Amino acid sequence: MSSTAPAGFAPESAAIAVVTYNRSGLLSRLLESIVVMDPQPGHLIVIDNASVDDTTEVVESYRDRLDCELVYRRLETNTGGSGGFSEGVRVAYELGSEWIWLMDDDVEVIPDGLAKMGAWAPRFKSIQGRRYDYDGSEFYWQYRIAEKMGIPIPFAPASFDASGYKPMNSGCFEGMFIHRDIVGQIGLPDPRFFIYWDDQVYGWLASRSTESVIVDEFVLRRTREIKQWDMGIRHMNASSNAYRYYIMRNRAHIKQYYRALDVYNPVLFALGTSLTFVKELIRLLFVERTVRGTSNLFRGLRDGGRIARDHSWEPMPALVPSDA
Repeated sequence: MSSTAPAGFAPESAAIAVVTYNRSGLLSRLLESIVVMDPQPGHLIVIDNASVDDTTEVVESYRDRLDCELVYRRLETNTGGSGGFSEGVRVAYELGSEWIWLMDDDVEVIPDGLAKMGAWAPRFKSIQGRRYDYDGSEFYWQYRIAEKMGIPIPFAPASFDASGYKPMNSGCFEGMFIHRDIVGQIGLPDPRFFIYWDDQVYGWLASRSTESVIVDEFVLRRTREIKQWDMGIRHMNASSNAYRYYIMRNRAHIKQYYRALDVYNPVLFALGTSLTFVKELIRLLFVERTVRGTSNLFRGLRDGGRIARDHSWEPMPALVPSDA
């Protein structure tokens, strides 16, 4: 065990699970940061969403450079971030990892990032660290959702008090640090989302099983520049037609989870969906400076209606009995 490991936390009990797709250059930068991490995790799991670039060669080139065990899974088809993280959590869970640290391929790890997260491990089982943005600024992540509406609260306080943490009821797969016990209770991330809302729902489910927190620890840095609208403390990123479609379609999956868990309020949830639609129109106008792409929002709503009417829909099953 590294001398930098915090008391009460064994770094080798943790697995980093990375999802990548056709971005070998960004992935290489992330892997390079993991090589110099201190301490290192027990496993590094790379889930490749059927990339057609040189991702496989890049991953294999790091196998002898890492002090941890590298597990590489190349999927047969692109399952989206949702499917990739579902597979990453499954692999880590089956390997017996006690802690699972999730991240995209467009970040790099701060050298002592695992130690910083591990310092909170004796107290909490669902932990979100902080990250720096591409330009080095402190990224603000919306860690609270208005539950009945199913949307983030953009004005949740950004500052921390002396405790160094704040309760959260959401999640972000760009840095979620979660204990296997919680994974066992709430199941795997839901691959049906493909992209968008999947991590919010997963974090929300975790917060129903344990005290979930965001901690005042900078552990990641984004390595990909994204077009933004700077609104002062908050930023609004550019999107894509695929994201616009899934943002609206996947509201139906959230609705189904809410129904299954008896928290669904049709009026407030409809308000949340309307506000989401308006937000995406604002994103088009002020970040991307266009109105093209609006049709994807309507297509998402249409296809979401079919999901909402699916009476056979079930939440992801628990992996172990909830009282285990």
